[in-house]
Amino acid sequence: MKLVTYEKDTRAFIGVLAGDQVMDLQAAHTMQRYDCKEGDDLLPNDMLAFLQRGDDAMHVARKVHAWFLAAGAPATFRHTEVAVPLSSVRLLAPVPRPPSMRDGYAFRQHVEAARRNRGVPMIEEFDLFPIFYFTNHNAVSGPGEIGVRPLHLDRLDFELEAAVVIGREARDVPASEADACIAGYMVMNDWSARALQMEEMKMSLGPAKGKDFATSIGPWLVTKDELESRRIAGPAGDRYDLAMTTTVNGTEVSRGNLKDMSWTFAQIIERASYGVTLLPGDVIGSGTVGTGCFLELNGSKVFDPAWWLKPGDEVICEIEQLGRLENRIRLDP
Repeated sequence: MKLVTYEKDTRAFIGVLAGDQVMDLQAAHTMQRYDCKEGDDLLPNDMLAFLQRGDDAMHVARKVHAWFLAAGAPATFRHTEVAVPLSSVRLLAPVPRPPSMRDGYAFRQHVEAARRNRGVPMIEEFDLFPIFYFTNHNAVSGPGEIGVRPLHLDRLDFELEAAVVIGREARDVPASEADACIAGYMVMNDWSARALQMEEMKMSLGPAKGKDFATSIGPWLVTKDELESRRIAGPAGDRYDLAMTTTVNGTEVSRGNLKDMSWTFAQIIERASYGVTLLPGDVIGSGTVGTGCFLELNGSKVFDPAWWLKPGDEVICEIEQLGRLENRIRLDP
């Protein structure tokens, strides 16, 4: 399934993508219960509450989705609206209010290039354990405009990443069991104000203001069963053979593949859950794929003069089977 949070008539709903329609999950479940005379508890109309119900809610959602498709994907059922055209709604972040948000550093190519461009050798600790930092879970957005302030425009950058959403409580989880804690995958763009970031990190703390103003995720949360044909199983957890690209104003600037993660999401979850409880709805990013930001590309002289983002620029981060996350930069003076 492709789960979405969307806005219609100023109200937020959760739904499931069905072709060019969005099935209102709660409304469709109400009709499915009536039509099939079944008594499942009504699904909540909030993504975080939905995820907190775990596998039971996912099972019911799949049943409702199958009923909806078998019925011919009707816009209305018994005079009740159960679906709306995708083009008529505004997609929000699939999980608009994550309990927490971590971002990893899992692609060796990106780390090596970034360090090489700074004239320093590859750090050997990269191979010892997966590292992550906490970013601002209250500055999450989905597709659409991204408002930035003037200081952010000093070397404003994108970062092409994938992210997972935790689907059950997890504490001290070994990597061999960690994939079972993942509810689904999505595209992530970790916006970065490089001038602010570099000033802060000279003091060996951060990143903070260089990162905490915006993170985009979406356009939908894709459950793992949809990705099975691209799964690469391994002793350290699953990887997925999914091409990743970014275009800026129609020009492709980045290309990589999710299978090239040096640390798997399972390994990152093992590290993150050590002595800590991860909660349903928590978001964990992969870190930047190789070539996945202007900081790396400019430092490698792929673009000379250097290319940075400015107001009006359209940035599209796309991952095969996970969708296109489309954003446009807006200056908020």
